[in-house]
Order: sequence, then structure tokens, then C-alpha cells
Amino acid sequence: MEVINGQWYMDGVDWDDESCLKSAQDLLALIDECGFMPLFANDIAGFSVENRTDPAYWWTGDPELDPWEWRMILARTGKVAYGKFFSNKAGFISKKWFPYFANYRRNGYDFDSLYEEGKAGYREKLLMDLFMPEGMDPAATDKKTLERYGCSEALFTYEMKEKAGFGKGKEKNFEGVLTRLQMQTYLVASDFAPRLNKKGESYGWAVALMTMPEYLWGYKTVTGRYREDPAKSLEKIVKQIKTFFDADEETVRKII
Repeated sequence: MEVINGQWYMDGVDWDDESCLKSAQDLLALIDECGFMPLFANDIAGFSVENRTDPAYWWTGDPELDPWEWRMILARTGKVAYGKFFSNKAGFISKKWFPYFANYRRNGYDFDSLYEEGKAGYREKLLMDLFMPEGMDPAATDKKTLERYGCSEALFTYEMKEKAGFGKGKEKNFEGVLTRLQMQTYLVASDFAPRLNKKGESYGWAVALMTMPEYLWGYKTVTGRYREDPAKSLEKIVKQIKTFFDADEETVRKII
């Protein structure tokens, strides 16, 4: 996607092209095959949902045909993780490949350990404390434990912003902090819904419901590659991309 003379242009394919994705299920099958897929075009040709869909159907609001709607449909399935995972931009990672990303991006640290080592800022902690407060076992993902610690399994981004004390005259850079936590694989989007006004009527864009991947898939699954050298996990991710797409290693590593 790029801006030319003030107009947005999508880089996609014609509906009749054999590579064109025509449904959310087509996209899910592709993610399962490749392991992960950015939403928008990047420096690797074909490595995005944008590259594999007809531009005419984006932002039409039709859940059958609109790739922008598919991101919400797939997030709800629990079969893939959706979030800002690729150069601070949105995309999908399959359940199978998420542990590789978690191991590489986290460098083997659960968030509490990352913060204790001084590798995460207090603003990141303000957001993560909403899901896993200090003293809570990272492997504890049952509802009783959540209730005992007064934390949430999932929160809409506007709820996070308010509860963590971000906004005008308060803590700054909420979006940037939230993006960092997604890039580090500590938070993912599990659903979307529009906001409601005082009359209970929906308005505006659908808002992401954020959660920890541990709540989505379980601690053992998410941390399943922790015993592997993070560099080895990265090597496997790079190899997977190069298996499916024509790209040099430097470009791949830049996106990952």
C-alpha cells in the first residue's frame, strides 16, 4: 500500500488470478502453509495479504470478500495470532510458528523477568500488569487465578489505555508501547468489536480486544521453544520464508 499524489493505492492481484485469495478460509489455509503472513505489502514480493488479494474488495465491509474484515474473522478463530508482528505493522502468525517468534523476540524472557532485568520500561509494565500483575505465576492462566489477582484475560485497547493511566495529561505514547509489546509477542489481538455510545449503538472502527498469547493457547505452547537458542529460532523463521518467497536473507531479517 502506498500514497501517490495524496491517494492510497493497494498492490494486489486480479480476482481471476490463480494466486488470488477469495475468502478468510483461503487466507487461513495460506497462513497454515507458510506459517505467518504480514497484512500489507513489504520488501518481499508476494509476502502479504495485500499482495494476494484483489484491491477492489478492501474496505468494502463485506466479510465474505473484504480482507480487512478477514483479520477480525481469523483473530476470533484462535487458530492464528494477529497483531503488529512485522516491522511494527500488522500480520498473522500460526499457532505452530508462534513459539519460534516468542522465543526469538523475547530472547527467552517472560515479561516479569524482562522487567526485573531492566529490559522493559515502566510503561510496558503498566499495560502488562492489567493481564499478569507482579507475583502472578506466568504459567497460571485459569480464571480463578485471574480473579484472585484482579486482572483480566482480555481487554479492549481503550480499556487498557484508561486502566493503565494513559491519555491527555497522563502517561504518553500508548500506541507505541502497545506496538512494542506486540512485536515482543507478549500481547496479541483475539477479537474486534465497535465501541458503543450511551444509547448502546455501535460507532466507528472495530477496536481490538487484546490478550496474552498464553491465555489464548496456554503457557506450555507459547514457550515451547524456550530451550532453543533464540538465534536458532530466527534461523528457522528465515528459512521458512525463503522456502516460499524469493528474498535475500538481509531483507528477510529486516522484516522479521
